[in-house]
Amino acid sequence: MNFPGVVEKLPPVPLDDVSTASSAETAPVAVPRYLEEVYTWAYLNPRNVALLDRPSVVNGLLFGNARRLTRAVMAEIGRGDRVLLPAHVYGNFVNKLAAYLGPSGELDVIDVAPVQVARCRRKVTGLPQVTVRLADAADPGGGPYDAVTCFFLLHEVPDGKKRAIIDGLLGSLEPRGKAVFVDYHRPHWWHPLRPVLGTVNACLEPFAKALWRHDIAEFASRPGDFTWSKRTYFGGLYQKVVARRG
Repeated sequence: MNFPGVVEKLPPVPLDDVSTASSAETAPVAVPRYLEEVYTWAYLNPRNVALLDRPSVVNGLLFGNARRLTRAVMAEIGRGDRVLLPAHVYGNFVNKLAAYLGPSGELDVIDVAPVQVARCRRKVTGLPQVTVRLADAADPGGGPYDAVTCFFLLHEVPDGKKRAIIDGLLGSLEPRGKAVFVDYHRPHWWHPLRPVLGTVNACLEPFAKALWRHDIAEFASRPGDFTWSKRTYFGGLYQKVVARRG
């Protein structure tokens, strides 16, 4: 979910401020410039992160569709699978996905922002099937995975980064694995929110409109290596795209 950005100097956030069996060793990863310039207010400011990381906020931003879209992700994943989540998701998505996978599953959560890694670690205390580490979604490491769930990340990154992330995620899959992308989509012409969202994108969301103009598969370097399917929700405002390898 996106918010207007305000650039400011932030103090370093310790990554080991929470003791959890699910934490992994982390290596230095640079916070991308676009993240600092556009989304500092929402994703890098610790005070605002605590305020925004609430299920009610997420559901409001998704116009009441949070549960529906979460269920859409889980419908593509098997219990006990090894799954990569390439960015910390606000609300209770991480905990719901971990509960769905169960103790025999494994959820590997990565994020490029130290404050997001620390926040996610707090949320998964007591869930040994969850690992949280600092990494870039374009070079996630840790694979191969049975599935990747990319939940509202692509609309927040420039087009070049979209390509790098999608290639990185697809490349981390098992031979029969699948990637599940849930994100924004061009709403139908009659959608009452279309003009509002068009204005919001023009003013505050510099990277989101690309998902109105292009299919997610178009950002992959080797789309022919996968079988693609797409379903839209809420009058076309949201999409679920599944890429199956092999």
